[in-house]
Amino acid sequence: MKLALLSLLVGSTAAFTTPTTKSVTTSLNAELLEVKAKVPCFGATPLGGEPVFIGENYWDKFTLEYGSEATGTFLRAAELKHGRSAMLAVTGFAFHKLGWTLDNISPHEYLSVTEGVKFADLAAMSPVEAIHNIPAGGLAQMFAAITLVEIYELTHRDGKLAYDETVAPGLQPGGLTGDLGWNPLGVKVTDRRRLSELQNGRAAMFAISAWVAAETIPGSFPLPLPW
Repeated sequence: MKLALLSLLVGSTAAFTTPTTKSVTTSLNAELLEVKAKVPCFGATPLGGEPVFIGENYWDKFTLEYGSEATGTFLRAAELKHGRSAMLAVTGFAFHKLGWTLDNISPHEYLSVTEGVKFADLAAMSPVEAIHNIPAGGLAQMFAAITLVEIYELTHRDGKLAYDETVAPGLQPGGLTGDLGWNPLGVKVTDRRRLSELQNGRAAMFAISAWVAAETIPGSFPLPLPW
């Protein structure tokens, strides 16, 4: 079981890479981080050495035939954001199933006093049932927070409000990159770490899809889960 979960988390796809006419390498690991003109749809990048790809499908049509290099930048940003959302979902789902819920952590008993919803009530449900029982006000707060993040990226460049530009940076070609310029810990951002974030996000998207399917459709996931 542990081996199956590890395989799920390590595996990733190599999609939506912006094509370039020449191979681009980095000083970190030229072979691992090489960006080629055509990148296969599915593949897994090992810890070292050449990537091992599966299939002959190429996604360069999005940037060569249907769009431009800026299209590839937008698609990569979309992939990055979905991956980050999936990583948050995986963490929350696992915490819920393992019993690390707010009824055991928060000093407050109620999620919503006006709606009469207790943390303990949600903890007694499955994660999918719990999200359906969150009051509308709670869901609205979630979407409001997401909206603020999106507006920030649309209107800021390099962490500063682009008040002197007639077109918002996020609405310009290649303007949305997924980089919010928020790094309070001062972590050095390298190509290797960017690649790791993408790979973990891809694995998380597979994981949360499988877990939700297993939770809602009995027998739909062929492997036993640790809860």
